[in-house]
Amino acid sequence: MIWKLIVGALIGSIGGALTKKGGQGCLANILAGIAGSYVGHALLGDWGPSLAGMALVPSIIGAALVTIVVAHFLGRD
Repeated sequence: MIWKLIVGALIGSIGGALTKKGGQGCLANILAGIAGSYVGHALLGDWGPSLAGMALVPSIIGAALVTIVVAHFLGRD
């Protein structure tokens, strides 16, 4: 469980950095990483290297999408 949170924070941080919407904080990065992992797996499947049960490439792409959508709805474009 702790490992999944750490990997989720890393994935969320990378997704935020790719979209230039970073600096959200650790909790937001964890939520974006875990939600992004779910979205990425649903859209792109389970390919690429995996860490803590999350395929990294689809998870990072999903985290970037989640970050863009959340930033849009919160008015942080």
